[in-house]
Amino acid sequence: MTIAASVSPRPRWTVIFPTAILHLLTLLALLPSNFSWAAVGVALFLHWLTIGLGIALGFHRLATHRSLQVPKWLEYFLILCGTLAGQGAVLGWVGYHRIHHLYTDQPLDPHSSRQGFWWSHINWLMHEVPTKAEVPRITKDIADDPFYRFCHNHYITLQAVLAVFLYAVGGWPFVVWGILVRLFVGFHCTCLVNSACHKFGYRTHPTDEASTNCWWVALLTYGEGWHNNHHACQSSACNWLKWWEVDLTWLTIRLLQTLGLATKVKLAKQPAPAANNYF
Repeated sequence: MTIAASVSPRPRWTVIFPTAILHLLTLLALLPSNFSWAAVGVALFLHWLTIGLGIALGFHRLATHRSLQVPKWLEYFLILCGTLAGQGAVLGWVGYHRIHHLYTDQPLDPHSSRQGFWWSHINWLMHEVPTKAEVPRITKDIADDPFYRFCHNHYITLQAVLAVFLYAVGGWPFVVWGILVRLFVGFHCTCLVNSACHKFGYRTHPTDEASTNCWWVALLTYGEGWHNNHHACQSSACNWLKWWEVDLTWLTIRLLQTLGLATKVKLAKQPAPAANNYF
């Protein structure tokens, strides 16, 4: 690796403007005419579908770390769900996360916590990080898959299709809550793993970086907040190492195992017994 860390990374205006617009448009949820409990229910369901199944299970534990295997049809469904989370194209998401694990909290870490909470939470996305050129090399295992390429190239179009569908079903309240609010909340929930889980909480494992276990981030991200556990054994499909460290994504994987849909599931050497006794 010969890439040098940039002292003053260039702003990514193509990311800054859409992100700012999304945050402003989310304020439309404050208008009484855009509120309904059905719309809130749609947002909660889509949050679970896109963040729980899509990001935590699909993008992260399956595509990034290959912590398990599932049938191709199910893998593609999970990648589609992650694509609808609106957190960028799948190859970039997977690539930057793999680079994060290679250089955690070092200069080449795209969102090193040593550059401050704001940088690791969101500001790194708004700038050209020096490791961008490494993404194609580090995602070769998925880059040639036609479905991954389709999702990578059309993630904005897919979001628009979902918006049209929600409008047809429930009008503007479904769009405001099912798209805008859901994207806003899901985006910041995932970003908290990069920021809060390198600052708040406790450390069970003496890793050589600042990762922490943070219960409230774990609650918001379906178990991803047990981040120190994850960094101690990044290939493990289970972050549930203490009885209180409830990992909802792991419960989903256990259910898939019971149904015969998840195989070759990788685990840390000593997962907590409580994590294995639900199915």
